[in-house]
Amino acid sequence: MIEQEPQFADVDHVAEGYRARGYIPDRRIATSVFLLTRLDKPLLVEGPAGVGKTELAKTLAEVTGRPLLRLQCYEGQDDTKALYEWDYGKQLLYTQILRDKTSELLADAPDLESAVAKITESESVFFSERFLAPRPLLEAVRSPEPVVLLIDEVDRADEALEAVLLEMLAEFQVSVPEIGTFRAERRPYVVLTSNNTRDLSAALKRRCLHLTLEYPDADREWEIVRSKNIGLAAELTRQLVNLVRGLRELDLRKPPSISETVDWARTLTVLGAEDLRADVLADTLSVVLKYERDVARASAVLPALIDRVIGGPGRQPEPADATPGVGQAADHPHPHPHGTADGRAARLAKDQPGRFDRGYYGTPDLSRRV
Repeated sequence: MIEQEPQFADVDHVAEGYRARGYIPDRRIATSVFLLTRLDKPLLVEGPAGVGKTELAKTLAEVTGRPLLRLQCYEGQDDTKALYEWDYGKQLLYTQILRDKTSELLADAPDLESAVAKITESESVFFSERFLAPRPLLEAVRSPEPVVLLIDEVDRADEALEAVLLEMLAEFQVSVPEIGTFRAERRPYVVLTSNNTRDLSAALKRRCLHLTLEYPDADREWEIVRSKNIGLAAELTRQLVNLVRGLRELDLRKPPSISETVDWARTLTVLGAEDLRADVLADTLSVVLKYERDVARASAVLPALIDRVIGGPGRQPEPADATPGVGQAADHPHPHPHGTADGRAARLAKDQPGRFDRGYYGTPDLSRRV
């Protein structure tokens, strides 16, 4: 293996490079990337969708000037899509050529044993590098220049493929039984991402550095949106970020991601919005919420969220278990006499021992008997 020159002087150098390309890392992210480049270990990045896991690897390729190779994982994927496969079209064409040349090949064979040996020698050519079609893992190992290898959404792959990855992650090599073992001359930077749809094996995690990404705090998310040069006013951007953070507190099937915050900011810019108007936000909720149930739930509490964000009356949003599409009594077109959406809270408050008088519901009042 050829020694590699360090591409980052320190953690601050990583942060500067990422910021220059529009990715706003915190100290923990910059440190993890720095260790990835210095320790020659893969980096496993876990967290919900849309928090910048894939973008971390793509930005690493941009900062270092390395080509990006990407293996997109999915259910049912086999090792031929990740490692290599044989070019059967070329092999078939070669078979036709060999068939035509067989008589010439065996013309000078003195006996049957020699003829079989010649045919066997020719057959071995079928499984050579000439007919090998490399896929991302093998391509990363064989590349004459160092690359960034992104293994995206590894949690979606089957456990069998996860086992195939272990050799690559531990030794930076790929074994091809018909040929031998390919070892990386220039070790790639390897980044794996996971949305935590299933637990990954301890063997895979042991081979990797680990980084968990969550939604950023309000200041960093505001900075991320501002770094995209969308054109939305700074204060309006801050209010929008706080509104999205309020939506994430609801019981949603898919909370809005950072990229969807950016999309919403772009949407408001296109519409020429100068403030958080409830009608405009309600009409564009589908930009950040991808399920009708989530849109209905958010619509019910949107006025209260806007008030909270812009410092209005301070009305609080619905509880997480509220019925989708049903708001507080003040917003409900037909408020319940108990002041709640269905009166359950009022009934539970009255559910105390001894609350019924004697004779209630027609039961006999024995105290009145003489």
